[in-house]
Amino acid sequence: MGREQPSLSGDDYRVLGEIGETHKAIRAELGKRIVGQEQVIEEVLTAFFAGGHVLLLGVPGLAKTLLISTLSEILGMKFNRIQFTPDLMPSDITGSDVLVGEKEDRGFQFMGGPIFANFVLADEINRTPPKTQAALLEAMEEFAVTVAGKRYPLPRPYFVMATQNPIEQEGTYVLPAAALDRFMFTVLVDYPTQYDEMEMLYRTTSREMPPVDRIMDSAQVVKMLDVVRRINMRDETLKYAIDLVRATRPENKFNADVEDLIECGGSPRATQALILGAKSRAALEGRDEALPDDVRAIALPAMHHRILTNFHAEADGVNSRDIVRMLIKDVPRPAWDVREEERKARRSPGQFLLDLLLGKSKKRKPAKV
Repeated sequence: MGREQPSLSGDDYRVLGEIGETHKAIRAELGKRIVGQEQVIEEVLTAFFAGGHVLLLGVPGLAKTLLISTLSEILGMKFNRIQFTPDLMPSDITGSDVLVGEKEDRGFQFMGGPIFANFVLADEINRTPPKTQAALLEAMEEFAVTVAGKRYPLPRPYFVMATQNPIEQEGTYVLPAAALDRFMFTVLVDYPTQYDEMEMLYRTTSREMPPVDRIMDSAQVVKMLDVVRRINMRDETLKYAIDLVRATRPENKFNADVEDLIECGGSPRATQALILGAKSRAALEGRDEALPDDVRAIALPAMHHRILTNFHAEADGVNSRDIVRMLIKDVPRPAWDVREEERKARRSPGQFLLDLLLGKSKKRKPAKV
């Protein structure tokens, strides 16, 4: 620990302020078309500004496609949708060399597939065989594809959002652990509340889809993504994120109950997701430091799909989300973080109102787990 981290410059702080304002503007524009789903939107935006990808789990009709297509409109970027089916081939995604020209001018030319876009929706990704699923792995990790021995870079920023129906499993192919690990977050999309559903039905059955304003371009977004990586994080917070992930590995024997329920824990990529996700959450709130509370806030979508439970967990009715919640409560936090939580709990009503007026109460949102 104790290695020097990149520091924020004066220009970085200006961009950081822009990130906070952009976050509010994006939420306002998304609200024109999407009703409710606040937590889903927040987690998708956090993953996007962290430079990661998202797997959405939910039944059809919950605005998953609308979310990413609208987001691409707001940010002024190219969007492609790939419908994954059992007969889909890797070349249908990446593209292939095509013979073009006439007579002596004839030759092969690479024609890029739908993967060449800033925003790619992999719809029902579990309906295609593993060979085709694997066509996404290089793109998601290295932002490039290799066809016929030649490497082609993808546009930046590059964001993949895949969907999967967790209910209907007939004719599907389970995503292997290597593919799941490429997704920074796995987000559960639940049914809307009654109020949100009534508002959604009023909007969609009474009028046309409202337009949204374009508020950014790709160059601005790339600059913001670069600043997010330089958000400050104390060594104690970094160690806390590492401890959370290491506690999921049975061989570390953190907790006898956890050890008995887990087949395989999170890889270092899980720790990377925690750290980058925490930095992104801080940046979206306009803060220059990622705190342990940010780590806890994104621990569930960042970790639960990377934990493989065993038959003991299945017999006890315990899933990976339950285990993450358990670890959030049990893994020791930095001493100063505990003191800060206790200090906030002791605030008088008068101090709370004063902090609210001064804007101090907005510096740190409680983690939702």
